[in-house]
Amino acid sequence: MKSIKIALCQMNVVDNKEKNIDKAIQIIKESKQQGADLAVLPEMFNCPYENEKFIEYAEELADSKTLNEIAEIAKEENIHVLAGSIPELERNKETESIYNTAVFFDNKGKILGKHRKMHLFDIDVKGKIYFKESDTLSAGNEFTIIKTDLATIGIGICYDIRFVELSRIMALNGAEILIFPGAFNLTTGPAHWELLFRSRALDNQVYAIGVAPALDKDASYNSYGHSIAVNPWGEVIEELDYNEDLRIVEIDLDEIKRVREEIPVLKNRRADLYELKEK
Repeated sequence: MKSIKIALCQMNVVDNKEKNIDKAIQIIKESKQQGADLAVLPEMFNCPYENEKFIEYAEELADSKTLNEIAEIAKEENIHVLAGSIPELERNKETESIYNTAVFFDNKGKILGKHRKMHLFDIDVKGKIYFKESDTLSAGNEFTIIKTDLATIGIGICYDIRFVELSRIMALNGAEILIFPGAFNLTTGPAHWELLFRSRALDNQVYAIGVAPALDKDASYNSYGHSIAVNPWGEVIEELDYNEDLRIVEIDLDEIKRVREEIPVLKNRRADLYELKEK
């Protein structure tokens, strides 16, 4: 059995960057104490989920206080960390862009890769919620599949999970675990959160992990929470509720091979009739 222990770090996010960083450090330390190999933080773990706050909290990766501290704690605690996402500022000569960016650190504090959210969350559910990330954020254009000494991990962010092609491309390129830091709201969360993670795991016969901020009823944007882990058979093996919590889930990578031998979905694809083309 090739097992990995993954920490679902469902933390409260407040309107104070220092407090959010301190909370992230604390929960990473607790993850290590509980035996985790990988700690996964939520989407926008250092920043309230608001367009105006994305601008206010944005940091350049090369000089990011948030990520420098996460790198340090990853090294100090000897634990891999997926730093959910932060608003990433990129300055060019004439323009500035902000991305919703996740960064993966190994247990030496080294960056193994980053993912910029590819699909921006622009929705208008009549009578319920209106929100457009594109008002402030730019979209990423790169697939993110990272080979680590734990497993090969594919990364998306929140809304990315709705686009089946992305998960399939990552699985076809060797991803054994798909991780989507996310922050579904109280409309889309109850309707689709668990269904989407079960679907992507089942479609691709991989593990699918989602980690969200805890619900803050006083915030302008209410995260659904319910961080989740699903196995390659499409079964939920762990799911939290709305509240701040830390849960360690142990996954067996050998389960992927067993499931794919029983129902060879990827092998039985009709590549002679259809195919996905990357850029």
